[in-house]
Amino acid sequence: METKHEAVEKAHGTIARERMVTDLRTLARDAEDLLKATAGDVSEKAKEARTRLGVTLERTKSTCQDAQEQTIATAKAAAKKADTVIRDHPYESIGVAFGVGLLIGVLVTRK
Repeated sequence: METKHEAVEKAHGTIARERMVTDLRTLARDAEDLLKATAGDVSEKAKEARTRLGVTLERTKSTCQDAQEQTIATAKAAAKKADTVIRDHPYESIGVAFGVGLLIGVLVTRK
């Protein structure tokens, strides 16, 4: 069983990974827009820069896809672990769910 500290570190890692995926998608979209905007520039330096940017863009898309797949795999593993814990301790799980529901109910009905 993992400690609370390990769970917090995993949660921060997942959040950071999601932010990275979002940033990579934004970067890819902006790079594609830049490539389209400079399509008319025929100078040699512009062609070279467009080629490098295209290669980097493809690598970025691949990295984004890998990070997204890793996030999904992590979520699936966490769901399996939660399912295992609930199956191993059904009565405790019911008690915790009841307690949380009771707490939420008291907080919602307070004036």
